[in-house]
Amino acid sequence: MITIEEAIKQKKFSSELHKLVVNILYTSSWVERLHQRFFKQHGITAQQYNVLRILRGQYPNAASVGIVLDRMIDKSSNITRLVDKLVAKKYVTRTENPENRRMQQLLITSAGLQLLATLDPLIDTQFNISEKITEEEAEKLNDMLDRLRS
Repeated sequence: MITIEEAIKQKKFSSELHKLVVNILYTSSWVERLHQRFFKQHGITAQQYNVLRILRGQYPNAASVGIVLDRMIDKSSNITRLVDKLVAKKYVTRTENPENRRMQQLLITSAGLQLLATLDPLIDTQFNISEKITEEEAEKLNDMLDRLRS
């Protein structure tokens, strides 16, 4: 196990809370790099995967761009560009909302559903989190992170 001190070559922090913030930022960046490498092998980005998962959750109903953006992990993502790429890859269809022509409706395609079905078991094994922390530890960490954001 590599400590945060070893990872960033810093011997001490002003407090444990400061160390925690640095550790969260460092770990987030580390997880993001793992995700980027993994998804690149499958021809998509982590943000595109996030959009597909949101649309699968809405399936068989379509979702507006606003709904997708509201549920995204990375809210700063350029949703229009992400959707354009997913449409080009035939993972998503985009249609006008008949009641409001300015609103677009997004629907995951069978190809998008198949991609997720292929990726789901790979993701579970790719990161091997269950080998490093228990379900109980994950629950506690999730609770602490939720409290931190509240």
